[in-house]
Amino acid sequence: MSTTETGKQTGQKDVTPTNPRGIPYAPFVDKVEDYVTTRADVEPTLRNFQEMISKYQFMELNLQKRKAGLKDKIPDIQKTLDSVRFLKIRKDDTEPIETTFELNDTLYANAMIPPTNEVYIWLGANVMLSYPIDEAETLLESKLSTAKQSLSNCDEDLDFLREQITTMEVAVARVYNWEVVQKRKEKEAEDGASKDKADAESNG
Repeated sequence: MSTTETGKQTGQKDVTPTNPRGIPYAPFVDKVEDYVTTRADVEPTLRNFQEMISKYQFMELNLQKRKAGLKDKIPDIQKTLDSVRFLKIRKDDTEPIETTFELNDTLYANAMIPPTNEVYIWLGANVMLSYPIDEAETLLESKLSTAKQSLSNCDEDLDFLREQITTMEVAVARVYNWEVVQKRKEKEAEDGASKDKADAESNG
């Protein structure tokens, strides 16, 4: 086998599988002996597993914040898109549209909106740009679609992370249980050795 082939095989073996957004799968501990061979391995293994749980929990917290932001953002995009579509329908009217607009949470003002072929859209960071009404509609439809897809991805990733956290918690429990069994075996062996020694002395 060539070095290149060996390298490819090694590289493929070392690749950790991930979900579509690159979050790695937690290792499923079927046999504890694959991770620990002596009781000296227990503490570093548990520490490693706990670190993985902490990382998953950190990602979960960030995703929850992102999800909350998207749930606030999507209705605003939808309202803006509805307004643009309304202005598009009325752009050929000769009469202005009488309406009110929000200055802040409790203050509104009257306005007369003349027929228009362009709108101004806030892009964030105190930036507003003028768009032809058709381009504005296309832009907002794209933003709305992207935001909805991001929200769907957040929900999917949160479910995935909860599964990985559960998998790691089960792994931690299995390593703990393995250590308990090893301690019991060691104690039984010590008790057996002590009994054999006592028997030998009494027979002597």
